[in-house]
Amino acid sequence: MKFSALLWFSGLWLTIVYLPMAHMVWGGPGSLLGDLGVLDFAGGTVVHINAGIAGLVACLVIGKRRGYPTQPMPPHNLGYTVIGASLLWLGWFGFNAGSAAAANGSAGMAMLVTQIATAAAAIGWMAAEWLVHGRPSVLGIVSGAVAGLVAVTPAAGTAGPGGALVLGLLAGIVCFFSATKLKHKFGYDDSLDVFGVHAVAGIIGGLITGPLASAKLGGFGNVTSLGAQLWIQTKGVGFTIVWSAVLSLIILKLLDWTIGLRVDEEQEQIGLDLALHEEKAYNLS
Repeated sequence: MKFSALLWFSGLWLTIVYLPMAHMVWGGPGSLLGDLGVLDFAGGTVVHINAGIAGLVACLVIGKRRGYPTQPMPPHNLGYTVIGASLLWLGWFGFNAGSAAAANGSAGMAMLVTQIATAAAAIGWMAAEWLVHGRPSVLGIVSGAVAGLVAVTPAAGTAGPGGALVLGLLAGIVCFFSATKLKHKFGYDDSLDVFGVHAVAGIIGGLITGPLASAKLGGFGNVTSLGAQLWIQTKGVGFTIVWSAVLSLIILKLLDWTIGLRVDEEQEQIGLDLALHEEKAYNLS
């Protein structure tokens, strides 16, 4: 993707897609999904489903990388991947617990369930990968951890420890298959598994947040009917998917028709660092 197109898309998407969605969920009385009763403590619909669906639409519109999927494309630096995932894990405590907007029991429970769900998802992904591929991997474990962070985000303020454990295990296992099997089955080039991890885990978390908020399942939300709240969450998730997909597609098509989205083949062959910025990340010679 052209750097100029990336900047335009980021600004337009933030303004047209993200900010209205944030208001529809967290805008108080008169907000569309808030009035519907959708539970989203720290951004499952607003952030992860919204952005994950946009990522899927973007990779479909822009197209596959040159050489994908026949050319091997391993992680560039696995050590940096682990460092990045570790920083995410640490920062997510502020992301989730900070959504309580107070130093209280809700913030403390949000920290606890975030830790439980993330660790459980890492174990779930590792177990699934071990069974399917015959070996666990560091990349798989940190990918599972991110899936757990995403899945627990909407439920962090209402789920209990037991619910977080189940949610994390489910997210880790399902996201392993969505990031490996589903992507290859349909052939889209989601290079960083934004859809496979963020959207899928966000959908899982968005749906299950409702039942897990019930006191019957150890939750702390004001939920009396598990089925009714699950239906409310389903409507919220469905609305978010359609909202993000349609508006993201319109923005991408407008940019493609005006400034163009993708670099030419020669620039892609040279590499975007050199072709667009005339600099290299590493000087190995």
